[in-house]
Amino acid sequence: MQDVTAATNPIRFYDNHEPETGFHREVIAGLSRRPRFIPPKYFYDEQGSLLFEAICEQPEYYVTRTEFTLLKQYAGEMAALMGTGCFLIEPGSGACEKVRMLLSALRPECYIPMDISGDHLQSAAKTLAREYPWLDVHAVCADITDSLSLPFIPFDAKRVIFYPGSSIGNFEPGEAESFLRDLAKIAGPGGCVLIGVDLKKDAQTLNRAYNDANGITAEFNLNLLHRINRELDGDIDVDAFHHHAFYNENAGRIEMHLVSSVKQTVRVDGHKFEFDAGENIHTENSYKYSVSEFQALASRAGFRADAVWTDEKQLFSLHFLRNGEH
Repeated sequence: MQDVTAATNPIRFYDNHEPETGFHREVIAGLSRRPRFIPPKYFYDEQGSLLFEAICEQPEYYVTRTEFTLLKQYAGEMAALMGTGCFLIEPGSGACEKVRMLLSALRPECYIPMDISGDHLQSAAKTLAREYPWLDVHAVCADITDSLSLPFIPFDAKRVIFYPGSSIGNFEPGEAESFLRDLAKIAGPGGCVLIGVDLKKDAQTLNRAYNDANGITAEFNLNLLHRINRELDGDIDVDAFHHHAFYNENAGRIEMHLVSSVKQTVRVDGHKFEFDAGENIHTENSYKYSVSEFQALASRAGFRADAVWTDEKQLFSLHFLRNGEH
C-alpha cells in the first residue's frame, strides 16, 4: 500500500495484480486452443482504457448515456436505499465517472475503486480525490475476476458495491452467477449491489453500438494485438486482422472477434500460431438480459431484487440487489 498525494487528501493505492504473468499465460493458452479466445479483461491497458472512454462518447453506443440519465434521475432513490456512511466499492471502476452521480447524495465514508489498469486507476482516483476532498479513497489495482480481498474494510462496515456499465454481460451466465456470489461475499450479510445490466433489444441497435461509424470499437479491439506486440514480444501484423462484431440472437449476446484477413503465421514470445484466412480470435461476449432473466440470475446467487430502474425505450437497466444472508 502506498499513499499518493491528491490535493488536500492522499489516496491509498494497493497493487494486488501481476499483469505480466496472467496476460502471458492466458494469451498463449488462448491462441493455442480452438476456437481461439482471449479474455476481454485484457483490453484494458492504459491505451485500451482510453479507447473505451472514447467508445462511450460515440452516438451509437447508447449504454453510457442511458445509464448516466438513470443515475442522474434516480440518484436520490438509490442513495435512500443504500444509506449514507457506507464503504462504496466499485469493481472495474475505469475513469470513475459514473460514481460522481452518487457521491453527493450518498456521502460514503470511503470509496474503493478497483481496476486492472494500475496507471489509469491512479490517475482517475487522484482526479476524483481532488474533486471530493472530503472523500477517503482507497484504490485497488486487481483483476476483479480473481478472488477479491479487501482486508482494510472494517468487519462491521456497511458495504455497497457499485458495478455500472454492462460488464456483467462479459461473463458466461454460469460465470456471472459465480461472480455475483463473490460480490455477495464482499458485500457481507445485508450488504447491497447497484449493478448495470444491458437489456435485450433489436439486433440493429446492438450491431450499430458495437460497430460505430468512427471505428473506435474496431480500434479498441485491435489494440489487444498491439498490446501483445508491446508487452509479450509479439510480431503480429495488426493490419492483417479486422474487427468483426455481431449480435448472436440465439445466444442472446454480442460477439466480438479479430479475423485474420490472410493466411499467416503469428509469433508471440517464441510461440508460433498458424492462421488461415477468415480464422478468428474471439475477444468478447456481451450477454443481454431481460429484467426477469437477470433477477432470476441474481436470486440464484443469493440476492434479493429490491428495485430496478429502466429508461423509457427499455435500452438499459439498473438493479438494486440486497444480499439475502442476514
